[in-house]
Amino acid sequence: MNKLLYRPLGMLFSVLGGLAASRLFAQVWKLISGDKVAPTATQKDRGWGEVLLAATVQGAIFGLVKAAIDRGGATGYDKLTGEWPGDTRDVDK
Repeated sequence: MNKLLYRPLGMLFSVLGGLAASRLFAQVWKLISGDKVAPTATQKDRGWGEVLLAATVQGAIFGLVKAAIDRGGATGYDKLTGEWPGDTRDVDK
C-alpha cells in the first residue's frame, strides 16, 4: 500500500527533475558551443556532428538527473516509511 503512495511523489520528482535537467543542459550547451540554443535534428543549417553531440550530451544529462532524482526520492521515502518503493530482489542471483 505504501508503494502506491510513492507513485504521485515519484511523478512530481520526475517533472521537477526534467525541468532541472533542461536548464542544466542549456547551460552546459552554452559552455560547450557558445550558442544559446542547442541544435535540433531537423535544422538544415546544423551539421551531423553538432546535432549528434547535442543529443548525446542532452541524453547523458537527462539520464544522470533522472537517476539522481529517482534514487534520492526512493532513499528519502525509505527513511520516512521504512519501505523501499522499488524493486528489492537481488539481481545477482
